[in-house]
Amino acid sequence: MNVPTVNQEGFEQIVNSGETALIEFGASWCAPCRALGPILDEMSAEYGASLPIAKVDVDDSPELASTYGVMSMPTVILFYKGSPVDKLVGLRSKAVYQAAVERSCKVS
Repeated sequence: MNVPTVNQEGFEQIVNSGETALIEFGASWCAPCRALGPILDEMSAEYGASLPIAKVDVDDSPELASTYGVMSMPTVILFYKGSPVDKLVGLRSKAVYQAAVERSCKVS
């Protein structure tokens, strides 16, 4: 399962589609961002519809990156009911992302 890359419109749809969402801010040329891809794919398959996951390419959507204070890549932001609740900067292990989801978003 491939995690979609979204623009402003797609971002709004995903963040406001339910209670929880995970958005990765990165770029195609960013090696740590590419390494994060398989982790997000696995999480998307595991959580399914209960946790929408998407990517924002900061080169294509610099306004979104600026709005959410993205200064380094990858940056993963967890949203709960449309509002950011956690931000993880830099490449982390899958377990760290899963723990953040469980802690911040109460996903089951």
